[in-house]
Amino acid sequence: MSAKKLSASRARQILSAAQKTRVLVVGDVMLDQFIWGGVSRISPEAPVPVVDFSRESFMPGGAANVARNLVSLATPAELFGAIGNDDAGRKLQKILAEQNIGCTGLVKNSARHTSIKTRIVAHQQQVVRIDRETRGALDAKTTAKLLAEFKTKLAKADAVIVGDYGKGVVTQLLLNEIKSLCHTRGVWLSLDPKPVHHLNLSNLSLITPNRKEAFELADLPDETKNANPFADKNLMLVAERLLKELNPALLLITLGELGMLLCQRGQKPFHIPTVAQEVFDVSGAGDTVIATFTLAVAAGASPVEAAILSNHAAGIVVGKVGTATTTPEELLKSFTS
Repeated sequence: MSAKKLSASRARQILSAAQKTRVLVVGDVMLDQFIWGGVSRISPEAPVPVVDFSRESFMPGGAANVARNLVSLATPAELFGAIGNDDAGRKLQKILAEQNIGCTGLVKNSARHTSIKTRIVAHQQQVVRIDRETRGALDAKTTAKLLAEFKTKLAKADAVIVGDYGKGVVTQLLLNEIKSLCHTRGVWLSLDPKPVHHLNLSNLSLITPNRKEAFELADLPDETKNANPFADKNLMLVAERLLKELNPALLLITLGELGMLLCQRGQKPFHIPTVAQEVFDVSGAGDTVIATFTLAVAAGASPVEAAILSNHAAGIVVGKVGTATTTPEELLKSFTS
């Protein structure tokens, strides 16, 4: 099924209502560093390009980029995670404050490094990425501090997003407690999974794996790729298995250039073809999807409306270089252009 549409007026209504909601984001926060330059020669020392530095920029990454996407769409957001007692952590907090992202829930831990991803970009092409980070599981004491901060804000929250990027903040202990708190209060809970973690992801409101992650979660080989998702035998099996085994209210599988597949128990999957015109950079697109879908649901959108809106948002950000966001104005324009 892929025939339903979302009107520009309904999209405007959802985005307007989202401004009155509040979303909490929990997970692995990062500082994204971009070094920009140009290439005009190959190094005489090794067969690698010499990048002539022109500028550098910093922006929130990981779960912090999810929060950045929410705030960019005028939805208030609070961020919870762990940072090191280091320059990168301080820089990240400063950037978050400048972007009006609540970050009192960022707990400092001197034993950890704030995650930094450094991307060197020449002529709009990423040349190399350097990761500096701690990947070990967050200790029980820091997890308890983080949860204490989270509980103080949950009473006024309309939805929660957990962003697991495999850096150790999202442990089973943390996830179980968040699940319990959200279920007790009837708060929507979305999660972007990292299958390498092998966490118990059962009974969530929404799971948003990409194709690769979905196949890993279902433990099935990706051997039947088809331009028509409904003719993709193993993809249909993956959706069926994840709905049965993990029991989410909704499963949204992102399929890159093929769009998205929205799955609910007892219903035929709904396919949303991509609306991206040009693809410059897919980094952070998953963050845009889970942020937009969740704010839409919190604002009263149906699952199909939320999926269409998030597909439009992803189509905009992949046309920008770097981990990008979109605005309500850009998003509404995409429904009329």
